[in-house]
Amino acid sequence: MVDEKNFVLDANQELGEIVIAPEVIEVIIGIAASKVEGVYRMQGSFANNVTELLGRSAYGKGVRLEMDEVGIKVDIYTYMKYGVSVPKVAMEIQKRVKEQVLFMTDVELSEVNIHVMAVVPEKPEQLDLEELFGNDEEENE
Repeated sequence: MVDEKNFVLDANQELGEIVIAPEVIEVIIGIAASKVEGVYRMQGSFANNVTELLGRSAYGKGVRLEMDEVGIKVDIYTYMKYGVSVPKVAMEIQKRVKEQVLFMTDVELSEVNIHVMAVVPEKPEQLDLEELFGNDEEENE
């Protein structure tokens, strides 16, 4: 159930209500998706990228929530590592995200849509110049 922009959980009315902000669910989804093997990173906005450069993580980046008559629909925008099976990784993201959100918030997602925005090749290893050219001091002795 959604109250304006927040999710109100069905709880014991005698004790009060439990309200979860959408940003909390976005963060849960972002962390769960980014931990799946084969995900390079989540797509973020320029502001998210600047935030990460400053040393803070934007865990909700690449996640969009939408509430409709059926339930909560999630769109996840991700970059995947080169060489992985894109359908297998996408299905694993869907599975883990649904499980984690249900476990942590008792909210069931109606749809988890995965948008693969790019495939990122592995970075080449940094060359060790000393190993490549040898140590000049040893040759000069």
